[in-house]
Amino acid sequence: MAELSTLWIIRHGESTANVAATRAEETGADVIALSHRDADVPLSDTGEEQARATGRWLAGLPEDRRPDVAVVSPYLRAVSTAKLALRGTGIPVSRDERLRDRELGILDGLTGHGVRQRFPDEAKRRDRLGKFYYRPPGGEAWTDVALRLRTLLGDLRRDHEGQRVLLFGHDALVFLLRYLIEGLTEPELMALTREHVIANCSVTDWSADEQGRLRLGGFNEVGHLHRQGAEATREDEIHAEPV
Repeated sequence: MAELSTLWIIRHGESTANVAATRAEETGADVIALSHRDADVPLSDTGEEQARATGRWLAGLPEDRRPDVAVVSPYLRAVSTAKLALRGTGIPVSRDERLRDRELGILDGLTGHGVRQRFPDEAKRRDRLGKFYYRPPGGEAWTDVALRLRTLLGDLRRDHEGQRVLLFGHDALVFLLRYLIEGLTEPELMALTREHVIANCSVTDWSADEQGRLRLGGFNEVGHLHRQGAEATREDEIHAEPV
């Protein structure tokens, strides 16, 4: 099977909705105060600085370690992160809707508390089915996102064999790429989600070993932000789920 030389995924910088979601959870609100649809949420000032710091890190990589191409989620917070991080690098960029964030349907914009208050039957159904297989009405299960990522990986391996590919996306995608590339089981994947919050502008990477298989290098790394003087944040994604 054709394989990439290196694959990175960077979660977008802190967004205004990340901040609003954290505030809503902390205050026990039902609804996250949002003024944009999910696809149009901008970066916060902190998120912009995180993206610029990521750009300084990328610019400092040796030529033979820099990405050959970048593929970006079409959501504004990811597009803005990529633009700031890749400015002046000359790295070719394309957008792919398969890198969009997970869609939560009727639960979109609700806190975990709000889901339990407004849709108690859905909260119970999610508890019964588990996080991996639960699909909210009008939304996606984690398995649905895995399916679109699986097709994306196939296309990347075919079109960029032996190349270094950089993705810009969302927190669930980081976990699910580990699931797909490393062959994790559902319990192993869910354990990762309980143990880690994917940081804004964190870097996760895999490189091909001597047998040509992708092996995990760094996971959820934020050292580049600290070295570039930027704040590392671990804000929840825009939509909360019942817990």
